[in-house]
Amino acid sequence: MDTLPPIVLKSNPENYSINFNKDEIKIEFDEFIKLKNITQNLIVSPPLKNTPEIQPMGGPKKTLTVILRDTLLPNTTYSFNFGDAIIDNNEGNVLPQFKYIFSTGTYIDSLKLEGSIQSAHKLKTDNFVNVMLYDAKTFNDSTVYKEKPLYITNTLDSLTTFSIENIKAGTYYLVGLKQKTNNYMFNPEQDKIAFIQDSIVIPTDNKYNLVLFKSEEKFSAKRPAQLSENKWYIPYMGNRKGAQVKVTKNDSLIRSVYTPLEGKDTLQLWFPKVMADSLHITVTQEDYLETFTVRPRAKMKEIDTLKITAKNSAIDFKEDFALKMSTPLGQVNKDLIHIIKKDSLPVSFEVQELPEEQKVILHFDKLQEELYHIKLMPQAITDYFGQPNDTLQFTLKTTKHSDYGNLNLNLSAVKRYPIIVELIDEQEKVYATQVVETARTVVFDLLPPRKYYVRVIYDDNKNGQWDTGYYWGKRQPEETYYAKEAIDVRANWDINQDMNLAE
Repeated sequence: MDTLPPIVLKSNPENYSINFNKDEIKIEFDEFIKLKNITQNLIVSPPLKNTPEIQPMGGPKKTLTVILRDTLLPNTTYSFNFGDAIIDNNEGNVLPQFKYIFSTGTYIDSLKLEGSIQSAHKLKTDNFVNVMLYDAKTFNDSTVYKEKPLYITNTLDSLTTFSIENIKAGTYYLVGLKQKTNNYMFNPEQDKIAFIQDSIVIPTDNKYNLVLFKSEEKFSAKRPAQLSENKWYIPYMGNRKGAQVKVTKNDSLIRSVYTPLEGKDTLQLWFPKVMADSLHITVTQEDYLETFTVRPRAKMKEIDTLKITAKNSAIDFKEDFALKMSTPLGQVNKDLIHIIKKDSLPVSFEVQELPEEQKVILHFDKLQEELYHIKLMPQAITDYFGQPNDTLQFTLKTTKHSDYGNLNLNLSAVKRYPIIVELIDEQEKVYATQVVETARTVVFDLLPPRKYYVRVIYDDNKNGQWDTGYYWGKRQPEETYYAKEAIDVRANWDINQDMNLAE
């Protein structure tokens, strides 16, 4: 079985040519080749205005042809990095990272810049990240939105390091973009960005770390869309904190409320069914104001009805019992909610209302090997539209403390306080969290047995949560540390773990 990649026999013009003035490049191989994902793999630096034509795009050939459609810049070194696009026809063996380089001047630029990249507040780094250099002489804050860079490379599938090569000596700004469309210009609605604050003088021996984040742009709303007779979606961009929404018909205010759609930059706007040719939905936040004229559709899904769901099985000792509602919360009547143990004795509890999350939390102490019966009588919960619940019953059971593990974290090299310490899994689901104000052992007890990663957030604005950055304001995301290895917490174990945040 052939395991060797294709071999380049010759190129015309030759690879690393100077005084290049052709509009066609031919590269010959020792066997038939195909191109795989060429648009994703090929990185041309500096970027060309017009995409070159690359062959073969159909059947296999022994010659790869590049037809240029641009007027090339004078005295400039160009690099065509084909990534993993070139494979042999029979076995699919990859010719990795093949580069064709030429200069329109009298020499090949040979300087390079190296560094690493990570994704803010993410255990795994994004792949296929464009890393770019801009000329400092012409760079300003808006450049990344409307101009292509001078030099570019890509981190490809699984790399967390980058190297931009064949650079000319000079002063540059370094930016990274994770894009949905590879146009090398920043679209804050879709893209993640990373940047180094200060300019970089090349040559340099320094290695730079880029942190990718979703920029928190200024708040703005998009046109609402009707989902049902009493629910509309309002997509938005930016931080929705403090946003207000009102609905009017002929200048008369219609009672409404909004809740965030989980996992989306979208508001769910709720108001009673209205018969009208048109309505006005006005969204405001500080100095932002926009009014949308919408026309309710005559035939829509019927009004959303109240449905309440909750866990009905085993519950962990530190886990809250949550009632999730399908519609916004109206009122809770605690007197119509009952919790009893298996011996039929009542259990005291507290009610916490979370209207934004459309949840009601019942807090109560949980004993070992106990059975809890939770009953909601009719009208225990009423939603925003006055719809009450029917009778609901749930059964929860606990096991023994010895079925759980305890973790004591001894953190060192903490740069500053406060910090937020979280235990997460590989999917970054948070199982436990603590805000730590001063140096101390961080104790997590009664943990369900599994492997946990430790995430530490430097909570610089002291708001108890991680905050992303804002490119236009040159604000980096809050710094996050991830432990390199997972901690295996086992039943009936006490683990004392030392963790150096400088490593």
